[in-house]
Amino acid sequence: IIILPGFGIVSEAVLFLTDKDRLFGQASMIYASIWIAVLGTSVWGHHMYTAGLDVDTRSYFSAATMIIAVPSAVKVFNWLGTLYGSHHKIDSLWCWAYSFIFLFTFGGLSGIVLSSASL
Repeated sequence: IIILPGFGIVSEAVLFLTDKDRLFGQASMIYASIWIAVLGTSVWGHHMYTAGLDVDTRSYFSAATMIIAVPSAVKVFNWLGTLYGSHHKIDSLWCWAYSFIFLFTFGGLSGIVLSSASL
């Protein structure tokens, strides 16, 4: 949930870089943010590696952590869809926005793999 303000900052940066009025798939971005907020409140258990949780509980938290990757991927695809075809010069904001998208993508890919580490 703590990432949601960062998502808003990246969305505003992408809009500024492209001089567009709306993000590509703006409605899906809103729904993805809502789903990240809802699912984000229910995946806290995957941080409790040594707590001795039941297998059923660990399975739930692993599945919920994997499911949260879907709305996160929607956000990345919409950012890239907004950036597609726009002409902009390379400056510090451009580097920051693309670096965030790149690092968030690879962090998410590793998160999918590590979400079942407790099983």
